Amino acid sequence: MKVESLSADGNINHAKVAFIADATNQLLKRSMLATDDILFSIAGTIGRVARVRESDLPANTNQAVAIVRPDPALIDSRYLFYCLRDGSRIDRARSRVVQSVQANLSLAELSSVEVPLPALVAQRNIAATLGILDDKVQSNRRAAKGLDKLSASIFTEWRQRHKSITSTTFGEFSDVFGGATPKTSVEEYWNGDIEWATPTDITALNAPYLFGTARRITVDGLKSGSAVLHPPGTILMTSRATIGSFAVNQVPSATNQGFIAVAPRRPEHRWFLFEEMRSRVPEMLDHANGSTFMELSRGNFKKLALDVPDTSALSELDSVLSPLHIKAAQMESENTRLVALLDLLLPALLSGRVHVPGVERA
Repeated sequence: MKVESLSADGNINHAKVAFIADATNQLLKRSMLATDDILFSIAGTIGRVARVRESDLPANTNQAVAIVRPDPALIDSRYLFYCLRDGSRIDRARSRVVQSVQANLSLAELSSVEVPLPALVAQRNIAATLGILDDKVQSNRRAAKGLDKLSASIFTEWRQRHKSITSTTFGEFSDVFGGATPKTSVEEYWNGDIEWATPTDITALNAPYLFGTARRITVDGLKSGSAVLHPPGTILMTSRATIGSFAVNQVPSATNQGFIAVAPRRPEHRWFLFEEMRSRVPEMLDHANGSTFMELSRGNFKKLALDVPDTSALSELDSVLSPLHIKAAQMESENTRLVALLDLLLPALLSGRVHVPGVERA
């Protein structure tokens, strides 16, 4: 396991896990993982937390990830997991970080982080309460991701059934935009109400629906350059360094220069364009160039050929894909509210300000 293997949502991202031979795993016995271990990142990105399940094993971890092994006689594993996910404790841990080449938190400093220790039955009740929300979030994420994959599969089958009647280009069939970054030295351009996407906002998504961004700009910041405020339903594709990560914005959003934004001229063309673009990322990479990093220019993208089936075929596709994406986006939107509620309840339950029914009696 590496730091990158620990997802921000408290799970292990198996797509980011590196693999070693079983013989090597046996040699590294001190860092072999066990069920209910808690992983805590202590180098680079400090404070990523994940709980090891039986399905994650056998596994090992590198020196950037600490193993916290709870004593089951004293503390419930899932309760400890939530304690270490508590933002205030992570902030206190980060305050002890030593900066060298990269941020580092020593095992001694991590060991000194205090957690409340009620009776085991109370710990389990608190963990179960938080787990209800957490499980719903994970269920929604799996379902949204499944619907997105189903959409891509349906598009592939649809493409094979319908012949194209029009040969055009992406630039002729849709409106194509770039992005821009307001001057970071001008405070009046930042911390406003306008969502401003960077590629990191897109690559961090569970499913391709953008509801918010890490940074926001002001109206003056938007007007200061060539950035465009895109209405909901615009297809955002990363076009620099990481080429071919996608999202459809659910709120008005601007982007930096690492994007190509595609606005369909007719709403029923949205998911056709979205799936067509996703299916042609390898071709787009062939048209990218650059010395410092690879980039697909807006001009090259606009010239890419686009074969379009007839209107009835496009309508058929939209009638199938649109409900799938709407449902998946609704699940991701619900998760935004559930995660906010979880973040609110977590410190309240752990501090005792909010009580789980039955805990006082226990």
